Formats: sequence, structure tokens, C-alpha cells
Amino acid sequence: MATDWLGSIVSINCGDSLGVYQGRVSAVDQVSQTISLTRPFHNGVKCLVPEVTFRAGDITELKILEIPGPGENQHFGDLHQTELGPSGVGYQQQQCSKSYVDRHMESLSQSRSFRRRHNSWSSSSRHPNQATPKKSGLKNGQMKSKDDECFGDDIEEIPDTDFDFEGNLALFDKAAVFEEIDTYERRSGTRSRGIPNEKPARYRHDENILESEPIVYRRITVPHNVSKEFCTDSGLVVPSVSYELHKKLLSVAEKHGLTLERRLEMTGVCASQMALTLLGGPNRLNPKNVHQRPTVALLCGPHVKGAQGISCGRHLANHDVQVILFLPNFVKMLESITNELSLFSKTQGQQVSSLKDLPTSPVDLVINCLDCPENAFLRDQPWYKAAVAWANQNRAPVLSIDPPVHEVEQGIDAKWSLALGLPLPLGEHAGRIYLCDIGIPQQVFQEVGINYHSPFGCKFVIPLHSA
Repeated sequence: MATDWLGSIVSINCGDSLGVYQGRVSAVDQVSQTISLTRPFHNGVKCLVPEVTFRAGDITELKILEIPGPGENQHFGDLHQTELGPSGVGYQQQQCSKSYVDRHMESLSQSRSFRRRHNSWSSSSRHPNQATPKKSGLKNGQMKSKDDECFGDDIEEIPDTDFDFEGNLALFDKAAVFEEIDTYERRSGTRSRGIPNEKPARYRHDENILESEPIVYRRITVPHNVSKEFCTDSGLVVPSVSYELHKKLLSVAEKHGLTLERRLEMTGVCASQMALTLLGGPNRLNPKNVHQRPTVALLCGPHVKGAQGISCGRHLANHDVQVILFLPNFVKMLESITNELSLFSKTQGQQVSSLKDLPTSPVDLVINCLDCPENAFLRDQPWYKAAVAWANQNRAPVLSIDPPVHEVEQGIDAKWSLALGLPLPLGEHAGRIYLCDIGIPQQVFQEVGINYHSPFGCKFVIPLHSA
């Protein structure tokens, strides 16, 4: 009678102290009142020992989970260990026509055949509204078969080839489709797509798409032969003028009301704006950098060019720049220089007449206003040669304001040069050339024979490039 239960899967509850054991019955001893389980599980965890024996006094409750069929009790040891898991806890005793192994293998084979039929890589054969077929069976009893169905497939059955995107894209004849669309649009009168090889015009957000007159880049002409031409960032051509024509232009402008004082003020404003930009602009000149004010050395001669430099220094000093003005002592000064010095003395700028008072360490910027074509004899003065030597030894960048044209390169080589109104044919020693607008009206240009159209646009100082 006891041998009839061999091979059965049972669940033994030994109370709170020992817990619940599950396994297959391997031996039943009626004399000693013991039962042995092979490959046991304790509270859902596989035991380390292959067999566990229980006494009748330790057993609180015993449930039979599976009864083997006829002739199967001698083969109970061949069952895989994963079939003895805790999934059968709480099942009531039931009679089955098939063994546990047969039913498990049958459900596993059915799930694999179902995947081969329905779980293909292409979903084109499935109707969009067709739902995935539901699997029948008990809710709790089929959990393991669902896991095997999802994760139990062999790796060899998964195809290792990727989807061929290029091959499928090659099946699409784009040229034929576009030709068909173009033919349809031409027949229906809709807007044509245009020739594929024709590149449509591209416009910026600030350009006018309406047709206008052709752009004229040479809008300034001078009455004499041009020795050198420049161009702006937008491509406009700016010709150079001779010193005589430039001097005549300023003289005619002064007769019409653009006095020397106005010209000095405009030159000082434009030159100071350029110098402030070269010094770093808002990155350098802000309340957080009060402790490192930029230093500018201003070298001026006793002429109108020097008065322009003094005006520039006054505006720089008003913008919290430390300005050191060098001007040699003369018995008699021009009225324009005297007036500019009077205004400069009201600022925090420093005026020196000796080169020994100039800083020995490099400054942030040197502004050169020493040269004047009408006072060429000043080049032979000792103070002039000493000022040139100091500027070259200081190794600071140099900005020249309204520099003259030198036949022989000498003096201070500038990194930037600022021309007034129209540029002179400056050489390589002038560095990068900029042009500032000093407010000369257009009719004044026409009066001296210059056909003029302003190249400045929205700015007062623009860069010039060699054409």
C-alpha cells in the first residue's frame, strides 16, 4: 500500500518552525512512521541535500500535488529538477490521466509550434485589427508554460540576418515616381516642382525677394587716376585720393560750415569708439574690472593731427580709460591744440612733455598722432626720434589716426590706421585700414569733382580691404 505513493509529488507543512517542504516521494516506512522526499525544496528554495526524511510527528499537513500514472513510479528519479518548483503550492489533490512529465512536454511543444506559426519577423501577414490569440488553461497553472513560450526558444532558431534597408530602398524607383508627380502637376495646372538640376535662388532673412536693379559696387569715382583701391565688407569699392584732393575736400567742407572744431570732435568720437573696441569693449570696460583699467599712451605733435589725438584722448578719459598724453613743449601752440588741451585738463588724463615720464612697462594701446605732411621737419627733432624709439620698444599695438603717406617707410609701424572721409593710398606700414565718417555732405564731394555715395551703411567706422 505504501509503495503506491512512490513517485508522487507532495507538499509537507511542518509548522512555523520547520516550514514547508516539497518534493517527490522516494520512500515510505510504515514501521518507523517516516516519509522521504528526493530533490526537496524548502519554502520554495532548493535544498542542498538530495533527500530529506520526515517523522509523522513533525508533519502538520500533507498535500498530494501529483500522482504518477501506472508504471511511472519507478522512473520518478529521471524528472528534471525544475519541475519540482513551488508552483504547485496550494493545489488540491487531483487525478490525471497523463503524467506530469507528459503534460509538461506536450504544453512546451505546443507553445513552440505556436511561435513558429505566429511569431514571425514580418507582421505583414497579420491583419491590423487581428488580436493576438489568447491561450487557454488555468491562470496559475499555465504561468510556467507562458515563461517557456516567451523565453524558452532555442538561440539557433532566431535568424541572425538584419533587415536589408538598402536593398528594399533600391526597389523604390524615385525618379519614376517624381516624373509621374511632375506629369500630373503639369496636366492639372498646379505649380511645377521645377527641374531637379536647377538650383533655386537662396535668400537671407534680410534680403528682398522682389526683383530690383542690379547692384552697383563702384559708386564712388574720383577725378584723377586711382593709385590704390579698397573695398568694404559688403563689396563696395572705395578709391583712394591724393593728399592734395583730400586737403581740398576738407577746405571746401569748412567753408560750408564743417569747421575745424566740428571735424576735431567727429574725429575724436570715431577714433575713441574704435580704440574702446580694440581695448576689449564691454568685456574689459565694466564695473567688475575697475581694478584693471586699460592704459593708453597718446603721442601727439604740435599740429592739427595732434589736436585730433587730444580730442580722442579726452573721450577715452571720459570712459574711464587711463590716458597718458605726450606733447612736447613749444613756445607757441595752435589755437585748436590750446582749446583741446584746455578740455583735456578737465579730465583725469595725465599730460607729460618728457619721454622719461612715459611708462616703461607695456601699455594696452599706443595712439600715434606725431606725423603731419606739412611739418615734415619735425622728423629731425630729438623728441620725435625719442618718441618713435619708445613706441617701438614698448611693444604695444599702435593705432595711427589720419596717417600721411610716406615715400620711405620710417617711424612707427601701426597695426591699425584710421582714415578720414576717404582713404589715402597708404602702404603696408599702415596695417589694417579703417575709414570713419566725419560728416562731410554729399554735395561737398560733388563740388570737388568726386561722385560720392556713402559706403558706411549703419556704422561710422568701417574696415577697408585691399581690392
